[in-house]
Amino acid sequence: MSDPGFVTRFAPSPTGPLHLGHAFSALTAFDAARRRHGRFLLRIEDIDSVRCRPVFETAIAEDLAWLGLAWEAPVRRQSEHLEDYSTALASLHERGLTYRCFKTRREVLDDIGRAPHAAVEAFTGGPLSAAAEARRLGGGEAYAWRLSMAAALGELGHASLLTFFEEGEGPGGETGRVAAQPGRFGDVILARKGLGVAYHLAVVVDDALQGVTHVIRGSDLFEATNVQCLIQALLGLPTPTYRHHRMLTDACGRRLSKRDGAASLRELRAGGATPAKVRAELGIDLPSAGLGIRTKPSVGAARGQ
Repeated sequence: MSDPGFVTRFAPSPTGPLHLGHAFSALTAFDAARRRHGRFLLRIEDIDSVRCRPVFETAIAEDLAWLGLAWEAPVRRQSEHLEDYSTALASLHERGLTYRCFKTRREVLDDIGRAPHAAVEAFTGGPLSAAAEARRLGGGEAYAWRLSMAAALGELGHASLLTFFEEGEGPGGETGRVAAQPGRFGDVILARKGLGVAYHLAVVVDDALQGVTHVIRGSDLFEATNVQCLIQALLGLPTPTYRHHRMLTDACGRRLSKRDGAASLRELRAGGATPAKVRAELGIDLPSAGLGIRTKPSVGAARGQ
């Protein structure tokens, strides 16, 4: 089936080497685009200037090219488009949907009575008085811009009608038309002082500007879809179709992660692995020969070369 309007993406953060979990997600998205004769995009989510490194971005391009992936140029890097996020954030500011929160992570956890490993940070707060805010700003205190969930849902008025279509399956078996429930996530962070933007806002703006029609990603991000649907509605942006896939785990049942030292694709390559062997280990069949994709293979494109 040919569908040139099908657009998906793989959006890694260059904070470390890619591992099999990344390969599974990237190949799943790439194969979906290939089968539909659609478009596959590579996006570099590098807004964390402290942890992101150019060397990791270069390695990402090399690993993906080795796997046989191709993508369009130029590659979108979030660090080069901060103005897009500022414009979206300003729209929310102007409508009174955000406020500065000066609480530390520890203070937030104390307020909501949750352990640090809680999956959902359902913090609800509100703006300080003008005098108190001016005093803390004058002292150079750090703050985060939070979305006032009460104000956002109040402006929307039809929050109960927020839905998204799930082609895959969420962790609780959710599939098909799913009702979004952003309210249970509290006042989420949209930006931080000195960083400019946080994940929820950046990914929504990026997907809309790039015309992404299908978001294919791990089920660990399923819950984030609830908040992202709300932000899409507030900014008047389209809601893509979502397809969340299973997460790879190690022998102990832990999700593969950089933090836990999952073997990198580069290490696997050095050990004699081939793209075909990686696909076999991941349980991903090679798409039938002859299927096209509207992309160009280019390692240099990931660095704008």
